[in-house]
This record gives sequence, C-alpha cells and structure tokens, in this order.
Amino acid sequence: MLSISIYNFITMKLIPYSILIITILLTFSCNRSITKKMNNTSETFSWQGHRGARGLAPENTIPAFIKALEYNVHTLELDVVVSKDKKIIVSHEPYFSHYITTKPDGTAVTKKEEKTLLTYQMDYKEIKQYDCGRRGHVKFPEQKPEPAFKPSFKDMVKAVDTHCRKNKLPKPNFNIEMKSYAKYYGKANPYPKEFVKIMLQELTDLKIKKRTNLQAFDFDVLREIKKQDPDMEIAMLVEFADGRDVDKHIKKLGFKPDIYSPDHKLLSKKVIKKCHDMDVRVIPWTVNKVERMQTLIRYGVDGLITDYPNRIELLN
Repeated sequence: MLSISIYNFITMKLIPYSILIITILLTFSCNRSITKKMNNTSETFSWQGHRGARGLAPENTIPAFIKALEYNVHTLELDVVVSKDKKIIVSHEPYFSHYITTKPDGTAVTKKEEKTLLTYQMDYKEIKQYDCGRRGHVKFPEQKPEPAFKPSFKDMVKAVDTHCRKNKLPKPNFNIEMKSYAKYYGKANPYPKEFVKIMLQELTDLKIKKRTNLQAFDFDVLREIKKQDPDMEIAMLVEFADGRDVDKHIKKLGFKPDIYSPDHKLLSKKVIKKCHDMDVRVIPWTVNKVERMQTLIRYGVDGLITDYPNRIELLN
C-alpha cells in the first residue's frame, strides 16, 4: 500500500510540477536565445556608428566618434578625403557642406559657395579653421551642437585610442569609406592610385590595418586597393539606384568583396542568402528605425550601420 501511495504521489503531484518547471526553463532559454540574437552581442556581429554617431553629435568629428563609444558599437564608420598637403581628412564631402559649416570669419557657408571650398585645395591647418559642429544639423534634431572641425584621420584614431585606454574600453574597428568621384579626379580628389597609396600608408603608420576595412562606391578605388594590398579587407558599397543584383555588381567589380554593403532597402532574405552562399558578409547602411533593425537581424545580416547607436539599447 505504501509503495502504491508513493507511486500515486509521484505521478499525480511531482510529475506535473516537473513538467511545468521544465516548460518554464525551456521558455526562458528560448527567450534568452531570441534576446541574444536581437542584441547580437556576439563578437561576429558588427554594430557600426555611422559617421561616428551622426544622430547625436556632429558627424565625422572626434566628439561624434567618442560619443559612439558610449554604446554597443564595435566599429566606427567614417568617410575620408585628401587635403592639399596629402593628409587623410575625415569628411563626407570633398568640400564644406552648407548644412553644417561656419567659415573662419563666423559666417555660414552657403549652398552656392560650398563646392568652391575644396578640402583637396587646402592644407590641414586651413581645414581646421572651419567649424562643422556648432550650428548642429537641421536633419538631425537630436544632435547636440558643439564646436568641432574635420580632423585628420591620424588625429582621430589617436584621440579615440587614447579615450579607450583611459576609460578601459576595447579599441574599435574602423570602416573607412574613401570618397572618390571619377569626374573629380585630380580636382576635388586624387586619382585612385594615389588615394589608395596614401590611405594604406596611414594604416601602416598607425598599425591598425587588422582593425580596418576599406569601402567605396568607386569601383576603380576598390580595384586599386586589391592591386596594392590583396590582403586588405574590402566592402563594396551599393546604392538603391544600382538595384539588388549582387552577381551583376560583383561581375562589374571584377572580384568577390569581403563585405556587401548596400542601402538597407535593397535587402531581402534571398539577397542575404545569396551573399552568404558566396561567403560574403552583409552589412547595410543606414538603419535608424528599431523595427527595421529587428527585421534585418532576423534576415541574417552580419552587422548594421546606424546614425543612432543609442537605439541599439532599445532592442533589449
């Protein structure tokens, strides 16, 4: 009778509770897996701050890159041009944008004159006299205005690495877009051969090649990178107007890039799978809405570039 009573107790009391406990544990484990996937805290996923943190601080300036490091950013995305004295300068345009620039005399750069103010025709000392932060940016109301200038690439890297060392932070990687336009060769930007040579030398001088990938819309620049340094990691930038035919883009480039980096609107599960089947990583730009971030993560992208690194936390 005692054995039967114990059996009944186990089957009627303990087993249902055990099933309930196991169910809770499995659900918790599943939810943790989903959360981990959405957060993408793994070392292989690349969260990138676009132009540092353009939505929060003046774009492509040292304050913006330092700001990005407050969040779960592994890579700083930036743009570079070349100055008259052959320095790599951090800037999205090879001129001073009327949206953000104040001239040395304190007046704002106008749209009419902006493209006459070419960084390629100025030494770094002159470039630093133009403020690109205190006016803020009309398209980014969350951006906090502050005095800032277009830094040299070397000065920016040194400032970022010093900040990381002082604050015991891991040093970030760099995703560098080389701004190059065929119609401006020799006028607003160097020819690809010279541009690439200067860029690679700076990476060598700073000893950060292993922390860096180079990207461009100008395929002549990408081909020149491949020619001068076959081991350099390369990202192929693609605009929405180019379409989503990955095979066509790679055929035009002439070799398989390490990273396919398109306008995020071009991406679908099919496109991402095709890239992965070719062993090409997919890191789209510029993804600012949390819902879109979640969708692309579910699709399987390898990283995301955003103006708002603070919104990464909203994925929790």
